[in-house]
Amino acid sequence: MLKTQSRPEIPVTMSYKVNATCLKSSWLALFLLFLQPVFGQYNFHDLEQEFVSKQKALGKDVILILWKDTLIYKKELGEFNTKTQAPIGSASQWLTAALVMIYVDEGKLSLDDKVSRWLPEFERYNKNYITIRTCLAHLTGIKDEDNFLRKVFQPRKAGSLEEEVNRYAAKEIRTNPGTDFWYGNIGANIAARVIEVISKKNFDVIIKQKLFTPLAMRRTTFATMDGSPVNPASGATTTGDDFIKFLVMLLNKGKANGKQVLSEESAEELRKLQTASMKMEYAPKAANGMSYSLGSWVMEEKDGKAAALSSLGLFGTFPVVDFCRNYALLILPKKLLEEEKTDAYMPLKKKIDEQVASACQ
Repeated sequence: MLKTQSRPEIPVTMSYKVNATCLKSSWLALFLLFLQPVFGQYNFHDLEQEFVSKQKALGKDVILILWKDTLIYKKELGEFNTKTQAPIGSASQWLTAALVMIYVDEGKLSLDDKVSRWLPEFERYNKNYITIRTCLAHLTGIKDEDNFLRKVFQPRKAGSLEEEVNRYAAKEIRTNPGTDFWYGNIGANIAARVIEVISKKNFDVIIKQKLFTPLAMRRTTFATMDGSPVNPASGATTTGDDFIKFLVMLLNKGKANGKQVLSEESAEELRKLQTASMKMEYAPKAANGMSYSLGSWVMEEKDGKAAALSSLGLFGTFPVVDFCRNYALLILPKKLLEEEKTDAYMPLKKKIDEQVASACQ
């Protein structure tokens, strides 16, 4: 009599693993299918060719991130990626301006408050007419460095931000505040020192608490490794993955991670022109022909406010929020370059505009 051979049972654990693997594969396929229309509507071949051609000019190690509703393009060149920290130079001023607006939202200051309310040294030297707004818009009238760009690479002499800002108070007045625009470190650092006094905390600590943590910018800091004072005007280091979160927050009217990091009113304030009819006494070549808002340059204007903003890092860093075409762009080199690179990154933005919408509607 023939014996029927029984079929070996599949262990329950093995069955579970097979089902789990199938489930994960199904979700992955569904996710890729969902993303296909997003990526399919763009052709970034020309952008990539242009970016690669500019690699040497941008220091060889450089990244480009483009966000429009979601991440639609990312490119890493050389020995650098979007998770690696890098200095952003004077693009730091955009972060500093955003922190000030958080304190405006909290009712702890107004843009038109006089800085002497918190910094008595300014009243002592008869500069009690300078406001937070004139600081963030480079309209203080205080005599600044003759060559700001060169000074960026030189060591700073002050022992603290407080000491440095007190020196500003003692400087000569070049012109009345609000008379003309002079780009430099002075205004952003004064505004940051006011925040220190209000919060009773060091600037690098309070900006992490109020701005970086809510945005999950875990690898962004103003802290220095050598013990030198923080530089709110040009001392931030960040990563591509971090900084794009800040830009997207501005694009989304101050909202990130389901909550308002900045009120819509404050996000709009950061778009307002501060130098519309003002003489631009000193501005870097990279920003030639642009107006200025609070911590950022107005690249394009529509209906009296910025249609596109960029806090040009001047030495390679190029963050952009294009409200009109609804995208955020970041070009970030691993190291600060020693000269301005407008001719390198403006053609890249043009390639992007051609894909998403060549004209501001």
